Amino acid sequence: MSQTSNDFFIDYLNDSRFKEIATFFQEKPLAKAHLKGLTGSFTSLAATASFLHSDKPHLFILTDKEEAAYFLNDLERITSDKDVFFYPGSYRRPYQVEETDNANILLRAEVLNRINSRKKPAMIVSYPDALFEQVVTRKQLNANTLTIKDNDSLGIDFLNETLFEYHFERVDFVVEPGQFSVRGGIVDVFSFSHDQPYRIEFFGDEVESIRTFDIETQLSIDKVKKLNLIPNVENKVMLEKRESFFDYITDKTVVWVKNTDLAAQKLNDLFEKAEEAFKTLKGEISQSEPSELFISGSAFKKTLENFATAEWSLQPYFTPQKTFEFG
Repeated sequence: MSQTSNDFFIDYLNDSRFKEIATFFQEKPLAKAHLKGLTGSFTSLAATASFLHSDKPHLFILTDKEEAAYFLNDLERITSDKDVFFYPGSYRRPYQVEETDNANILLRAEVLNRINSRKKPAMIVSYPDALFEQVVTRKQLNANTLTIKDNDSLGIDFLNETLFEYHFERVDFVVEPGQFSVRGGIVDVFSFSHDQPYRIEFFGDEVESIRTFDIETQLSIDKVKKLNLIPNVENKVMLEKRESFFDYITDKTVVWVKNTDLAAQKLNDLFEKAEEAFKTLKGEISQSEPSELFISGSAFKKTLENFATAEWSLQPYFTPQKTFEFG
């Protein structure tokens, strides 16, 4: 089992009931379970234990953003935050691109990049508003990702042109994702795949070094061997073809849902608002229909049939194959 950050939790994480949950999903890939009597942070302990005792990714769907943030905080306190990711919504209203939040887009891109990298399984915390938005396909993400390594023969001109193609903004000093600057043989770039900007030093056309750096002090933090440059994956104009987040994640993922019916209802409400917004759109720019950009509540419920699912609401949506009771 992975080393936790607080030994106080170890006895709880080794609870036989928690191990039983992990074993249940390990042996029954598409099983449905009802976790009865879980309340407060005890749910986070059960979730962490299930993850640590298995080799599967876990997706946790809470009721709203605030609840998801509290749940995320619990997971980060219990285990290594390197394995815990937050997947938020990118904007407040459908088709209102100007209301996007770059910080949230960065978090979403980090999750997609982690899944796409096929590293060890992770815990992803989300909520209906975030899952409502469909994501760029793996094929398109790969096609729009530029990997740069030490000693690559690349050239500043080529990198400059590529960043413009990715709709990055050239500035004097980078301060947020989607920006880059060029000073002599040095290119600073803030990719949407990492929460710190990179400084790439060239010797002629060859990449001499790659480092992350602090925006405020401009001092280097870590030297890295490679970086993945990812554009704004929520740019609906540049990356038109999209798919559900559930199509993106592996089918081995164990999905924990606090309240399936409530989540589906929220998705349906959001989908109706998207349809209303689409009808009022005017202008020359062609926009994709809601069904191509968003997921409805009914589609959400149907999708969950293809995953192992743990529900901890009073009344589960699925008929459970096993009920785990907690006092």
